[in-house]
Amino acid sequence: MLSYSQKVDEKQLNSLALAYMGDAVFEKYVRLHLLQSGRVRPNKLHKEATRYVSAKAQANIIHAFIENQLLSEKEIAVVKRGRNAKSGSVPKNTDVQTYRYSTAFEALIGYLFLGGNEKRLDELIEAAFAIIDEGGSSS
Repeated sequence: MLSYSQKVDEKQLNSLALAYMGDAVFEKYVRLHLLQSGRVRPNKLHKEATRYVSAKAQANIIHAFIENQLLSEKEIAVVKRGRNAKSGSVPKNTDVQTYRYSTAFEALIGYLFLGGNEKRLDELIEAAFAIIDEGGSSS
């Protein structure tokens, strides 16, 4: 990764900025996961990826994290901030509630990534993949 002289303070960023970063980070993990699992046919990659990156999938992941008490108090606070962020628009293919929880998931991923907490990020993404792979969501 490129080195910048100034570190971004993840605690000071608004939730939508965290979600913006988290979306890209999670997408990168998903793409690597698909390639590592042998799914390499280009026309299938996008369809497979949507199982993980859809708003419904991400909302299901964050609900499972909460139900299974996988998150620390600090992480729950980030999730709540992300869930309550007002984006001004909601995609046509999902409802407001699902979209907000999806944003909460992405904000958490962005927060962990920008905070340099790679070990925790890996743990939660691994848990997210397990939730989806076990049928926790269908886009």
